[in-house]
Amino acid sequence: QVQLVESGGGLVQAGGSLRLSCTVSARIYGSMGWYRQAPGKQRELVATITNSGSTNYIESVKGRFTVSRDNVQNTVYLQMSSLKPEDTAVYYCNDPDYQYDPWGQGTQVTVSS
Repeated sequence: QVQLVESGGGLVQAGGSLRLSCTVSARIYGSMGWYRQAPGKQRELVATITNSGSTNYIESVKGRFTVSRDNVQNTVYLQMSSLKPEDTAVYYCNDPDYQYDPWGQGTQVTVSS
């Protein structure tokens, strides 16, 4: 059973930065994605990165978030800058195509105004 462990969240003021990490217990062969779920909302896919490093982002985070990966360390990162209160959510990682189960516990990001 593959384990996903997210870390790096916290409380930050608007305009601040955080770097999230996602460690996978097995070799990552495919794409990986960062998701977030705000209170009362559905989980949404925020950013993806292919095995070769191609990235995609939802419009609301373009230019502010950067996803990267270390295939040797089996780790995926999400560098978040210029954070806004609407970025407040629990952030998760997973393979957008395969969807490992269970999901990790996520990491809470709270942005204060």
